[in-house]
Amino acid sequence: MKNTPYTGRFAPSPTGPLHAGSLVAALASWLDARAHGGQWLVRIEDVDAPRCSAAAHATILQQLAQHGLVPDAAPVAQSQRSALYQEALHALLAQRLAYPCTCSRKQIAQRLTARAQAPQRHGEWVYPGTCRPPRGQAAAQTPPPHAAWRLDVAACLQQQGLPADAPTHWHDRRLGAQQQCVAHAVGDFVLHRADGLWAYQLAVVVDDAAQGITHIVRGEDLADNTARQIVLQQALGLPQPAYLHTPLVLDDNGEKLSKQTGATPLPAGPAAQTVVNLQNAAAALGLPPAPARTAQQALQHWLPHWARQYRGAYNTPTP
Repeated sequence: MKNTPYTGRFAPSPTGPLHAGSLVAALASWLDARAHGGQWLVRIEDVDAPRCSAAAHATILQQLAQHGLVPDAAPVAQSQRSALYQEALHALLAQRLAYPCTCSRKQIAQRLTARAQAPQRHGEWVYPGTCRPPRGQAAAQTPPPHAAWRLDVAACLQQQGLPADAPTHWHDRRLGAQQQCVAHAVGDFVLHRADGLWAYQLAVVVDDAAQGITHIVRGEDLADNTARQIVLQQALGLPQPAYLHTPLVLDDNGEKLSKQTGATPLPAGPAAQTVVNLQNAAAALGLPPAPARTAQQALQHWLPHWARQYRGAYNTPTP
């Protein structure tokens, strides 16, 4: 992996226009790719179809272009890649690493409440393994109607010669050494939802490998997903990218800006406005103000600063 040419990506969900927080992630991923002389791709993560729209898809690409952030290849959309996800699920089933689950959220909550366990991970219940088949037993190939598919985390870890509750370690290029015990913190997570939609974790892991992504630069709110994605990468025999999670942009209440909480879309306007938007994003990344009148001038000003800050010892993916 160390000699693999750099390929990075920005992967927004088209649930609305880009806002100040999403521009920070887009700018950071673009700068990192350019500082390495690598490729920068855009992937539209629209697997959650009911929340996504074609209009938002088009708006996001237009906003990126207005800010000088143009991908090196045509963007791809996850909604067109279901065959890849199905192939990955079949591979996990063949290894007895996935199983169907008919538990509702209410049933999971009731079971954990009976055990006097409280919600964890931002209020989410950690799955207790109710539908997990006994170790070594194959999951049903024809699941019950309306079943989800979950990853057997313990089986994945044991396949790697690790204890069933072993923590997953990784190094973040900004945050430093990280670890999470996926079995305890998350449990067996969903790969394919009961409503027929593919889950984010499977889709992103499959797409990163299919697109040859070597470096992932994204917001710090997604750092919590990394251990799950590494477990899934190992189960599928896929390479592990390098990770860098950027600072979050917070609102007046100290909460992360997000489309779900009604974050204001990026102000539109002439070139001067796009430079202001980029200056604000750069400031969130710890970059100095750019004496620029255009987006391209600003981007070129920040490239050497980014290179000095992040082209260090933890630049390359783990072998």
